[in-house]
Amino acid sequence: MQDVLRFSSGKVALRILPLLCLGYVAAYLDRINVSFAALQLNQDLGLSPAAYGLGAGLFFAGYVLFEVPSNLILRRVGAKLWISRIMISWGVISALTAFVHNEATFYLCRFLLGIAEAGFLPGAILYLNQWLLPKDRARALSILASSTAVAGLVGSPLSMSLLGLDSLWGLRGWQWLFALEGIPAIVLGVLVLFALPNTPKAAKWLTDGEKSALQTALDREAGYLELHQFNLIGRDLFWKVGLLGIVYFCMVLCMYGVAFWMPQILKEILGGSDLSLLGWYNAIPFLAAILGMLAIGWNSDRLGERKLHVIGALVLASIGCVLAGAATGLIGSLVALSLALIGLWSVIGPFWAFTTARMGGLAAAVGVALINSIGNTGGFFGPYIMGWLKSATADYRIGLDVLALVLVFGVVCMVLVRSDKSAETAVIA
Repeated sequence: MQDVLRFSSGKVALRILPLLCLGYVAAYLDRINVSFAALQLNQDLGLSPAAYGLGAGLFFAGYVLFEVPSNLILRRVGAKLWISRIMISWGVISALTAFVHNEATFYLCRFLLGIAEAGFLPGAILYLNQWLLPKDRARALSILASSTAVAGLVGSPLSMSLLGLDSLWGLRGWQWLFALEGIPAIVLGVLVLFALPNTPKAAKWLTDGEKSALQTALDREAGYLELHQFNLIGRDLFWKVGLLGIVYFCMVLCMYGVAFWMPQILKEILGGSDLSLLGWYNAIPFLAAILGMLAIGWNSDRLGERKLHVIGALVLASIGCVLAGAATGLIGSLVALSLALIGLWSVIGPFWAFTTARMGGLAAAVGVALINSIGNTGGFFGPYIMGWLKSATADYRIGLDVLALVLVFGVVCMVLVRSDKSAETAVIA
């Protein structure tokens, strides 16, 4: 049976993960392409650094408000239909951002984009939990999370190239950027309807024996969780959902605080130099993040350990932010930013494997959405804090040091979270 499970898990990864990863690439690209659009957009719309930071962060206000409702609807109507709806709607709104013409419409489009995308990541996590066994999840979630770094890697030079379409057909480069980068999400959303089965039993590419073995193992885990899962009230709400939400908040705040401002940080370092290579320079830390997070996710699964991997990644990210604030030259800044992004992105796989180890059924749907909602409020504060401090001090250094302190607080909260080794490796045989 173990051989059948290993083989079926490999099949699942090959069939399910690529499409979800492409969807997450599109999601993250449409989320952060504003960081490149800002190189022209801020001047055209007359946005101050604080106003840009507020607009960039408003995405997360809409995202957080609709996260739990979206996940509850997904649980009722099924992952395939709801994930498809999410992708198509955010692609349309992202493309329509090309037509913002003042501060208010910029804020509105960013807020609506967050509403449209709400539920995608927790929905994808819950969907993977319906297919993969606990021992395989950190690696799979690290691969899924690496899609955001891939989006940064590919999207950085792509976005700079699209800015080069400036004046084509009377449109500014940032308008082309939003319009064209919204299309992939729409196409992938339609594809999801035809390519993703709702359950293992509906997968035509699994044999009857593989379906039976996989479903038996997943049912055994579900039975374990039914007996041992925490309640969404009382002590568990604080010690599990609350503290984990704060940890994720610290990571997300710093992730977007860096990602939304990195092109402008590098532009300032380059000064009057040729900016044609800015997109490629911006891609380097994302490439480092991909390699680092895959290695850390693999090691987390190999050792069956989650908590210390999360703590170590947060510490590495904090060190990277401090070094980025102290760096003066391009090479030093790229090394420091690479360390920061390796740490920030490497949190995701082990964190969600740790988090979902004691959640099943409704608790999983609500608990994951709550943690993701709490965490993603950091996506509002990170860009805004960096923008406000930039406006107040005319420097990015203090902002980066503040991000490092936030990550230290995240480490403290993760230390306080109570782990359950038996739950992390729930019986699957």
